[in-house]
Amino acid sequence: MNQQPQNPPEPSITRYRIGEIGKILDLSTRTIRYYEEIGLLNTVKRIEGGRRIYTEDDLRRLRFIKKLKLLGLSLGEMAELENHYNRHRNNKKVLPKVAELLHRHSKEIESRLLELGKLKKEINDYLSHIESKINAS
Repeated sequence: MNQQPQNPPEPSITRYRIGEIGKILDLSTRTIRYYEEIGLLNTVKRIEGGRRIYTEDDLRRLRFIKKLKLLGLSLGEMAELENHYNRHRNNKKVLPKVAELLHRHSKEIESRLLELGKLKKEINDYLSHIESKINAS
């Protein structure tokens, strides 16, 4: 009996509609479309009728964008990272740039915390001054 070798089945690709991916990531469809418009999400495929279809790669990309936003990076900085990635097509080349931006944001936060500490002291000093006037009355 002569059997033909069978091709392994193609891995199924999970596809999402924009509403589904929005619910998964707690993002509005408008935000997702905006990220696509400004070039942060340029891998989105379209099917007949122009409807967007998102893959696991898009899901990972959007999670990364959310994480960077949570860490304080601006959309401009994210676009800078995207451009850097498009030039090099290598995460190892992009990660030092991510680290550089995060170091910069960390230093900015340190500076703001010092300023807020000073402001808190001024508020408490003035509050003590006011309360002493109230108690003296």
